[in-house]
Amino acid sequence: MSITFQPARPADLTAIMVIEHAGFTPAEAASQASMAARIAAYPETFITAHQAGRLVGYVVGPAIQQRHLTDDLFEIAQPNSKTAPYLAILSLAVAPEVQGQGIGSALLAALSDLGKRQHRRGLTLTCLAKLVPFYTRNGFVSDGQSASTHAGEVWFDMVKQL
Repeated sequence: MSITFQPARPADLTAIMVIEHAGFTPAEAASQASMAARIAAYPETFITAHQAGRLVGYVVGPAIQQRHLTDDLFEIAQPNSKTAPYLAILSLAVAPEVQGQGIGSALLAALSDLGKRQHRRGLTLTCLAKLVPFYTRNGFVSDGQSASTHAGEVWFDMVKQL
C-alpha cells in the first residue's frame, strides 16, 4: 500500500497523540499542548505519513544551530531558522499496527530529502540504545552517550550528514 507525506496540520493532532502515546512512555511522550505548539511553530519540518487516507506515522524535526539536540527543544517550540544547519528529530513514531512496513525509514528519508532541499548540513537526534541499530541502518552515526536527561533515560546522540 502506498504512503503519502504531508506537513502536519492542527486537524492531525488527535491522531498524532494516539501514535505518540503508543510509541513512548508517559515520561518520554510529548504533551498535547507541546505537540500542538510544534505543529504551529514548524509545520514544514513536521512530516506526517498517510496510508489509505489514515495518518499512520510522523517525524518532527525543527531546525537548530548545534550538532546535538538539547532537552529544552522538547519544551519550547520556536519557528525554524532558514540558516540553522541541523534538523533535530524530536519524535519519530509509527502506529503499532503498521510497524515493520518501512514507514519509519520512509519518514526519515522524507525528512532527509527536505533537509537537503533546505540546504541543511544534517539530521540529529537522541535515541535509546535499543534503537541505535535502526538509525545506523538509516545512515546515522553514533556520537556516543548524550548529555540529555529527558525522561530520566540514557540517550545516545545520532547524526546523519546530508
